[in-house]
Amino acid sequence: MNQSIIKALSLLDFFTEEKPELSLKEITDLVQLPKPTVYRLLTSLEYCGFLTKTKDSEYDKRYKLGLKLMELGQLVSDQLELRKIALPHMKRLANEINEVVHLVIVQHHEAVYIEKVESTHALRLFTRIGKRSPLYLGSGPKLLLAFLPEKKRVEIIDESNLYNFNQILLNKDQLKKEIEEIKTNGFAISYGEQDEGTIGVSYPIYNYHGEVIASLAVSGPSYRFEGEHLEVIKESTMKIAESISSEMGYRLISP
Repeated sequence: MNQSIIKALSLLDFFTEEKPELSLKEITDLVQLPKPTVYRLLTSLEYCGFLTKTKDSEYDKRYKLGLKLMELGQLVSDQLELRKIALPHMKRLANEINEVVHLVIVQHHEAVYIEKVESTHALRLFTRIGKRSPLYLGSGPKLLLAFLPEKKRVEIIDESNLYNFNQILLNKDQLKKEIEEIKTNGFAISYGEQDEGTIGVSYPIYNYHGEVIASLAVSGPSYRFEGEHLEVIKESTMKIAESISSEMGYRLISP
């Protein structure tokens, strides 16, 4: 572990409701490290937005918590609210179609699976909450990639070579074509992109700003996703995604 990062982040614990602002000397006394070391750590936290300097003179330097912590706290709060709202709907969907249901979000340049409801089938996919995936593999991640702001989407696709889980180089032009189809169709479907012999179907979840904040993903062995049953899965998943979006404050405005 990086001890400098641990030491720097531990300084944030000294800021409390009773003491929202601290001087360099106060922090140095509390942490019992050399003053130059503490100042270097504080400067790093200030640079990253975790602290804001409220006074800067030769004799007195004072700090308070920065807005970056508020931003991160809001992200955590939003994720907790999303999981709380989505879970009952996900359970209902799993009961209807008896396939594994995932809730997937974007974190930096990756997709993260933050909730899961299992099926009752003996043959199941091995997935877990906290799983990370490239945004270009699988129906859930790929749907999120499609609805990212164009600049970020282009950056992710063009920044480096893209490989599947078998380390085979992907065709970027084909990926861009799939992304446009997802945006046009309003859902994503994938065939064996994360696990051989599986199919994934995903629909977007919107917030009250009309932004896609997650994908509702259903997946299972391909032989269970065929013909009329696939259409039932798509219809049920779409309706549940719409229900979650509605509870998140999204309102579809008809033209």
